[in-house]
Amino acid sequence: QVQLVESGGGSVQPGGSLRLSCVASGNMFDFSAMKWYRQAPGKQRELVAAITSDGITNYTDSVKGRFTISRDNAQNTVYLQMNSLRSEDTAVYFCNVGATGGRRYWGQGTQVTVSS
Repeated sequence: QVQLVESGGGSVQPGGSLRLSCVASGNMFDFSAMKWYRQAPGKQRELVAAITSDGITNYTDSVKGRFTISRDNAQNTVYLQMNSLRSEDTAVYFCNVGATGGRRYWGQGTQVTVSS
């Protein structure tokens, strides 16, 4: 079983920054890829960023150059640094991590709101 605790969401003006954190715990956690997804009201959940166990990253095109995913394996934590935020970044952000047996676990979601 894996438990994920997300934090760092909030409200920010366009152009501002937020840093999301997701801390994983539990005996079943492994060091496979860690990911951030987001879901806006009425829209499908989309993959925002992912990072492999070796630190290789990828991003959806809309956030490239603005968001940075990173991980601290010693702390079982994945981060998403979000800069130059836009209104279209408004969504609930979910972390997603792997566990033994190929299972994936989701965080509870943290709200990010970008508005003037």
